[in-house]
Amino acid sequence: MRRRQFITLLCGTTATWPIAARAQQRLPTIGFFGAGSAAATSNWVAALVHRLGELGWIEGRTVGIEYRWAEERDERLAEIADELVRLKVDVIVTHASAPVIAAKKATSTIPIVFAVAADPIGTGLVASLARPGGNVTGLSVQSNDLTAKRIELLHQAVPGLRRVAILANVGNPGDVLEMDEAQAAARTLGVGIVPVEIRRAEDIPPAFESLNGRAQALYVCPDPLLIGNRIRINILAAGAHLPTMYSARENVEAGGLISYGPSIPDLFRHAGDLVDKILRGAKPADIPVEQPTKFDLVINLTTAKALGLSIPQTLLATADEAIE
Repeated sequence: MRRRQFITLLCGTTATWPIAARAQQRLPTIGFFGAGSAAATSNWVAALVHRLGELGWIEGRTVGIEYRWAEERDERLAEIADELVRLKVDVIVTHASAPVIAAKKATSTIPIVFAVAADPIGTGLVASLARPGGNVTGLSVQSNDLTAKRIELLHQAVPGLRRVAILANVGNPGDVLEMDEAQAAARTLGVGIVPVEIRRAEDIPPAFESLNGRAQALYVCPDPLLIGNRIRINILAAGAHLPTMYSARENVEAGGLISYGPSIPDLFRHAGDLVDKILRGAKPADIPVEQPTKFDLVINLTTAKALGLSIPQTLLATADEAIE
């Protein structure tokens, strides 16, 4: 009888021990640091999480993910970065220059992966694309290299274009660089620039009021604050009769006129590959910053019609997608 009780006890202990041991083991943890809101970037984050799952990093089972959102408030960036460092996450994933800078200031040891950055060299995120150095790597859209192309496309879309307003969040170092590039590109086409600088969502309506007929089109710099307010911006632009140029198709799907740039969900998906390498032991300093090779031109014909704008057939012929 005692022997049977002992065997039963031993079997029970053996069966429950692995479960208890697994419960005590800490899962590798990713700290996701969103500069905007969860709603505004949900499809981007979903692309990242899906790719991680394909690579064996299943949320809640083989990896933990701590989500934090700055809700477009720059004053929250340093606070969130410090919180993720205190949590001792294994890698921080974020996007845009300002959050990466905040994370980099908070830690020099925890790896940081940026899913999107406009100009990581110009903003000081990495030493070089081939050899990032330090604890930061990711994916660069080299947005400044595309700025001249976007200004050219806007010039083609709006006949007789003479002045373009450039809407930028000057709290974002990447936007400041892009504004400079846009001014240089516009000068080569004989187009004047009207800088429109904001720092908060509350600055957007007054910014449009300040234009008051001073521009014939609007170039919107890529920035979490501006992306999160894309519907408001498109409504205000329509009211001011301003054709808009963006970097991402999501803005055109929300009523903007034209976008030219890489697929942001694809960049977030590829960021999952970099996170996978780091969780398996690779060092960010040894992982080159990558760049997209495909750029899509998307035109919203419904918006063009509402503006009374006839998109030239030569431009339509080069579009990857026309939304009707």
